[in-house]
Amino acid sequence: MKGRSRRAVLREIGLSSAVLPFVNGLSAFGSANGGRPKKRLIFLFTPNGTIASKFWPRGYGRRFELNEITAPLERHRNRTLFLAGIENRVKGPGGAHVRGIGSLLTGVRLSSGNITFCDKVPPAGWATGISLDQELKRFLQSNPATRTAFGSLEFGAGVPDRADPFTRLSYRGKGEPVAPVRSPYEMYRRLYGRGHDHDLLVSVLDESRSDLKQVAASLGRQDRDLLERHESFVRDLEVRLQDLKVRSPHASPPELRQGIPIQMDQVPQLTRLQMDLLVNSLVNDFTRIATFQFSKASGEERMEWLGIREGHHSLSHEPDGNLAAQADLVRINRWYCEQVAHLADQLAETPDPSGDGHLLDHTTIVWLNELSKGNTHDLVGLPVVLIGNGCGFRMGRHVKLDWKPRTMDTVFHHRLLLTLAHSMGHRLETFGQSDLCAGGPLDLNSYTVSELSHDGPVAAGAAGIAGMGGFAWRRRRRKAAAKV
Repeated sequence: MKGRSRRAVLREIGLSSAVLPFVNGLSAFGSANGGRPKKRLIFLFTPNGTIASKFWPRGYGRRFELNEITAPLERHRNRTLFLAGIENRVKGPGGAHVRGIGSLLTGVRLSSGNITFCDKVPPAGWATGISLDQELKRFLQSNPATRTAFGSLEFGAGVPDRADPFTRLSYRGKGEPVAPVRSPYEMYRRLYGRGHDHDLLVSVLDESRSDLKQVAASLGRQDRDLLERHESFVRDLEVRLQDLKVRSPHASPPELRQGIPIQMDQVPQLTRLQMDLLVNSLVNDFTRIATFQFSKASGEERMEWLGIREGHHSLSHEPDGNLAAQADLVRINRWYCEQVAHLADQLAETPDPSGDGHLLDHTTIVWLNELSKGNTHDLVGLPVVLIGNGCGFRMGRHVKLDWKPRTMDTVFHHRLLLTLAHSMGHRLETFGQSDLCAGGPLDLNSYTVSELSHDGPVAAGAAGIAGMGGFAWRRRRRKAAAKV
């Protein structure tokens, strides 16, 4: 907004569109927090799959041991839920990477387009529907009791500065991708540029009223009725602005270290700044829905701060027998887990403004990936981890959903999306591709089959899978999939 004239703003919004589309994005509408605890949901994305043997805990139910990649979550194990057995079954244009990220929160196909990754798959475009974060934003913003300044916030770290389906996780609707904010300095201006926004908005309203009066005499009856609604909106807006002048945020904005370039080798520092801003925005109730996106689908970031010079995506395509590449991938994924744990730490250490516990008591982080395994482009057994008590699920468990050894059945990720929507009070019957929502929301408080002891049926079945061998397991899995 800086450097734009009032007249330019008015030209951009147009008289007939009133002032609402302009003001919805202004930080002048921040409000102080307080009162009852708020439920919050953070979707956190990391790319290129994982190393399953080093990711999933050993053992099911509550008696599990964290593995090498996920060990940083040990201090939060009692409020962490590992969900194994989730599959993304969305088909359509694009390869697994781009379909994986495009349908991860939308549950719908990508459109046909001109973005290709290889010659073996049809080119793809944007997703054909709204993502869950934006659907929850729409739902919460429709109720004055749950409305916030921004509705949702989209953070990025290491996301390339370009727009294509590989770089977009969030969608406002069909063909409407939402760009993550990759610079903490830009996010800071968006969150805390309140004074400038307030003054500019008052000026816009003054000029808008003047323009409305000038054209009133030449309008017909229908247009005059519309004009009166515009004027009523302007008056209501001014009342809200006066109220906001006497409010202050619950917490002051964090101090950002200045001058950090927005480039890959600075991602560790940029990540921490972005997470500081995210936590502060929750304290101030700027939003209750957020996404945090690392890199992009098939991201080729080089994590030289870990001493790794080869790109992440290239490493993920190395065969399992390349032990050096496997070791690097474990280090990369563990670093991502350390960032998830750091965010959980911040939420766990920050008192909730309601006075009821801390932010992590009322917030859930949903850690997702577009693939389960990079060198096979597999979308079965996606790595899904929930941290925090915001959704009210029974935490501190490793759960294998609908685990049936004879069929290797999996749960489509649409049911997880429905579950998260219901946990936020949005009782959707379907979301995304409706035929993949069969069974409805998951009951994450009653999966007792995986609570059995290590020497019970679950452990015996797991041992059977391990002894079956990869080829036999995949053959049985393909047969099961063919029946669906």
